[in-house]
Amino acid sequence: MKPIRIGVVGLGKIAKDQHLPAIRSNERFELAATVERSGATSAINFPSYNEMLHSADRLNAVAITTPPGPRYAIARDCLDAGLHVLLEKPPTATLAEIEDLRERAANRGLTLFATWHAQHNAAVAEAAKLLSGRRVEQMKIVWHEDVEKWHPGQRWIWEAGGFGVFDPGINAFSIASLIFPGSLFVSQAELFFPEGADTPIAADIRFESPASGGSLECSLDWRHASGEEWTIQLSTDDGKSASLLDGGARLLVDGKPHPVEGLGEYPDIYRRFAELIQRRQSQVDVVPLRMVADCLLVGSRRLAARRI
Repeated sequence: MKPIRIGVVGLGKIAKDQHLPAIRSNERFELAATVERSGATSAINFPSYNEMLHSADRLNAVAITTPPGPRYAIARDCLDAGLHVLLEKPPTATLAEIEDLRERAANRGLTLFATWHAQHNAAVAEAAKLLSGRRVEQMKIVWHEDVEKWHPGQRWIWEAGGFGVFDPGINAFSIASLIFPGSLFVSQAELFFPEGADTPIAADIRFESPASGGSLECSLDWRHASGEEWTIQLSTDDGKSASLLDGGARLLVDGKPHPVEGLGEYPDIYRRFAELIQRRQSQVDVVPLRMVADCLLVGSRRLAARRI
């Protein structure tokens, strides 16, 4: 079986740390092109995705790892060029854009894979099994980190379409929407905007669900210089508890470590991408993106004590 010749558009931290190693370690893929504007000297690098589309040799697929703003246009052009497309999270800046891409891929018989890397932790799948069919009494999400560590000097995160604290927070939404045994609806949100920013630096959110009559809360905050806390804790009406720690990497059941085994987030993403391409199927989950949109629709705005 011939390898899938793939290009990577956007060589930021996530691409260099995660996508490129995962591609190189998967025998189903061959890294055939990269796109980076700032001085990359690789023989397979191109300064723009348009040049890649016109000049790269026999591409089959592309992974788009740019900031969310330009992803739609890049993905649209790649689909129109006959390439299978993988999108880093969040897949696009708006719901309308991802729906258009979904239709384009379907019309062309191509694979569109909107990835949520946190869902590919083995502990997340195990938590979903544990909670299936149960009624949740309480859920508490805490997603706290330091923006200066993860986005040092990056202005796009504070501009319209940059998502702000929802850039990491959407990972929490992707996990919660997968493991929760029923639909989740945003009922309230308090959003904290720094002076000079179009996007929030923190958010306090409340959810409702037909599968729960209890407290469903979420705290997202980008102002924690002391370290990260990425946890989701749930308790059920039959006395069970499940806690996902470290962004979904570890699972506690009734307070005790629950062993799980898996490939890891990005190796599993590329395993799944190869499988989808072979089957000519797409996987487009828009629920986490819709949850962000709902927070912005129902949220009240507060001024944060910080200037951007």
